[in-house]
Amino acid sequence: MTGPSQPRFELFASCPPGLEPWLLEEVRANGWSRAETTPGGVIWQGTWADVWRANLLLRGASRILIRLGTFRAQHLGELETKLKDLPLAWILEPGTPFRVDATCKRSKIYHSGAAEERLSNAAQAFGGVPSSEGLSLLLRIENNKCVVSADTSGALLHKRGFKQEVAGAPLRETTAALLLRAAEHQPDEPVIDPMCGSGTFVIEAAEIASGLAPGRARTFAFEHFASFEPEAYARIKARALNKLSREADVPSYGSDRAPGAVSASTANAERAGVAGATHFTQMTVSEAKPPPGKTGLVITNPPYGARLGDPGDLRALYASFGAVMTERFQGWRVALLTADPKLAQATRVKWDQPGPPFPHGGLKVRLWQTKIP
Repeated sequence: MTGPSQPRFELFASCPPGLEPWLLEEVRANGWSRAETTPGGVIWQGTWADVWRANLLLRGASRILIRLGTFRAQHLGELETKLKDLPLAWILEPGTPFRVDATCKRSKIYHSGAAEERLSNAAQAFGGVPSSEGLSLLLRIENNKCVVSADTSGALLHKRGFKQEVAGAPLRETTAALLLRAAEHQPDEPVIDPMCGSGTFVIEAAEIASGLAPGRARTFAFEHFASFEPEAYARIKARALNKLSREADVPSYGSDRAPGAVSASTANAERAGVAGATHFTQMTVSEAKPPPGKTGLVITNPPYGARLGDPGDLRALYASFGAVMTERFQGWRVALLTADPKLAQATRVKWDQPGPPFPHGGLKVRLWQTKIP
C-alpha cells in the first residue's frame, strides 16, 4: 500500500532505556526486519500502514513517533526557514488543534521556548490551531542537530483501556510485555505471578496466549491526521485482529495476599476479555504452588525500596519467595524484578547475571532470572 498518500519516513518506537533489545525483537517479529536500536527505542523505515500496524500490534512500545525532518541549524532564523519545508500537511489541516514541545541541549539554539514558538508558527501556517490537548509535535535540538517528530499514538500505549484498577507501584503493560520477552515467555506455557498486584504480568501473558492485539480497543492520534485514510485503516485493523486471535492453550495464574489486589486483577482481566484464560486467588507467597501439567514461567514484581515497606519485612518476603521456588517449582524458570540486589540475594536462589537496569517508579530496577534445578 504505497503511493502519493503513503510516503516513506522513519518510525521511532520508544521504550524505557535499557529495554531496547527486547523491543527490537518484537519489532522484527512483526515483519520490520531492518529495524535497529537507538537510545530509548527502535527505528525503522515505513509508511502510514506501518504506523497503523505498529500502534495496533506492538506490546512493548510506549509510543510511536514519525520523523518529519532532520537538519542542522545554528540560529533561530535558520531553524525558522527549515521548519517551513517540513511536510506538516501530512499532519495538519485548517482547524486541527496541535501542541508543541521542544528541548535544546549543547546547541547554539539554547532557548526551548523560542524553538517552540518557531515550530508553532510553522504549524499555524498550515492552519493548525495551538491547543494544550491537540496533536503533539516534538522538536529536539542537540549539538545543533534538529529532529522534528509527530506523535502518532496520543495517549501512551500502555493505556489500553482495560486496567482501571491498580495496586501500589503498578507496572505498565508495555514494560511487562518487554520483561516477558526478556524472560523468553512462550504463548503455550503457564505463567504464574504470586505477588500479582493489579494483574499486569498475568493479563499480559493471557493476552499474548489469546492472540489479542494490545491496541484493539483504543483510538490513536493518527486518526486525526490530515492524511488519515479511515477505510484503509479499517481493512488493516480487521486483517491484523483476525490473524492474531486464537484460543489460549494454558491459563495464566495470579495470586496476592491482599483481597483488593485479587478483585482488581479479576476485574481488569474481565475488561481485557481474558477472564477465561486467567485465574486469580487470594493467598500468601508461602502458599504458592505450581498448577498440574507442564512447567513454565514464574515472573513477579514484588515490593522493593524503603518507601514501600520495612527492609527487614522485605527480606523475609524475598526469603519466603525463594524457599517456595526452590522447594516446589523445580524445572520452572523464575524472573524477579527488583531495585535492590540485596533483596534478590535474600531469596538464596542462584540467579544468572541480572538484566540491564531500566527506570521504573523513580528507581533503577533489574530483572533477575534463573531456572530452578
